[in-house]
Amino acid sequence: MSQSGKSHRDRVMAVLRQQGMARLAELMRAGATAAAVARLEREGAIVRLARGLYQLPDAPLEAHHTLAEAAKRVPRGVICLVSALAFHDLTDRMPPKVWMAIAPKDWRPRVAQPPIRFVRFPSAALESGVEAHGIEGVTVRITDPTRTVVDLFRYRRVVGQTVAVEGLREGLRQRRIMPAEIARCAAAMKVWPVLQPYLEALTIDG
Repeated sequence: MSQSGKSHRDRVMAVLRQQGMARLAELMRAGATAAAVARLEREGAIVRLARGLYQLPDAPLEAHHTLAEAAKRVPRGVICLVSALAFHDLTDRMPPKVWMAIAPKDWRPRVAQPPIRFVRFPSAALESGVEAHGIEGVTVRITDPTRTVVDLFRYRRVVGQTVAVEGLREGLRQRRIMPAEIARCAAAMKVWPVLQPYLEALTIDG
């Protein structure tokens, strides 16, 4: 291999070791060429997870690998609804697609892998109640437990009322959410009239 090719390999490997996974644009910004990346893929030195997204073949896969993939493909998106509920261990449901929120005017990316179901959140809702978690070296933005449960009630016609109530019940049981925080967030999101009877019933029972 030429010195130039070796240099490209070193740059690609360094980025992937540091970040866990990387887009082609990131590898090229680090000094590699598209041809060098394609050659490394053919040699088996790196693995293409999806179009334009790469990882080392021996990289450890965490339980929430698909969330890291989705965040890498859509950096401005926020993991939400059932996917966020599963991340916080507040449901046994494993959604077949990653639920991701984007802003009202954001371009809707065409992503085949991992499968993503996009929902539109108000721009302010993409900042409030959102946490940053590190998964496989990728920063993944995910709604916190309180926001997640309130969002489930906001989008109950999409995800199903049962999922929303189960999330509320489990969050209270595990003490991951507090009634006062839920009430405050639900009022701000204008779903308090819908959520209130369920919260009152569950806190009386509990």
